[in-house]
Amino acid sequence: MGTTVATTRTLGLIGLGAMGAPMASHLLEHHGRVVITGRERKYAALENLGAEWVDTPVAMAEMVDAVLVMLPDLPQLEEVLFGPHGLLAAGRPLLLMVGSTTSPTRLRELADDPRLENVRVVDCPVSGGVDGATSASLSIMLGGSEDDTVEAASWLSPCGRPVHLGPLGAGQVAKACNQLVVTSTILALGEASVLAERSGIDLGRLWDLLSGGYAGSNLLQARRDKLVAGDYTASGVARYAVKDLAFATDVAQATQTHAMLLPTLVAAFDELVERGFGDCDIAVTRRFVEER
Repeated sequence: MGTTVATTRTLGLIGLGAMGAPMASHLLEHHGRVVITGRERKYAALENLGAEWVDTPVAMAEMVDAVLVMLPDLPQLEEVLFGPHGLLAAGRPLLLMVGSTTSPTRLRELADDPRLENVRVVDCPVSGGVDGATSASLSIMLGGSEDDTVEAASWLSPCGRPVHLGPLGAGQVAKACNQLVVTSTILALGEASVLAERSGIDLGRLWDLLSGGYAGSNLLQARRDKLVAGDYTASGVARYAVKDLAFATDVAQATQTHAMLLPTLVAAFDELVERGFGDCDIAVTRRFVEER
């Protein structure tokens, strides 16, 4: 283990995928110093912008005050924390901001692990997809203590709008609510597109018209061209909805909510993935309905 002393206001970022990489660019521009790591050193564009590469999470923890994690779920986070070269091996106090979409119950259990005694945990899942990450317009859902979320907001505000919603796990509950609305909306948009097209209606003209009424939404605006053209190149991968809806179901059970839409959405997206559309954009609901 090294003896590097952390520099004030230095941020680490782990999880440089479709969301994490554009977020890193905004964080670099605003904060001036961001440390990155990953399984492979393949982020030359970020390094050219000034990001500092380290080979391991423990090396990162020795240099930073806070770490933003944009990994798929808790198993990947646990590897980053508890592995032999994980963040905890540095033995330094950290603010850990968990941008993963995961179970609020499991996240609280993780935060209570005695091995994290020097780590303050905030959950900060985001909504807005790759478009929002690129344009720095993400909705950032914060859960944690007042002091910790104020600090997290100061780190994350270059990426969008952070809002404190409650104690640890509240961000994950908010993300579950968000995904319930998003998946139900995109399924309705896909189904309506098929109904209209098979009735001889021009989809472009239809969605341009309906976008000005109650059917309009940010999701329709973002997916209008994909729905019309049948372009399912992913900017929001459909298979992730399966995991997100499972967490929403957990929240429904924990709150004794007898959900109406959730079981239907779970069945629909399970079937969508089984039919081989899981790596497509969520706008693939149109093709999914067409081929049923």
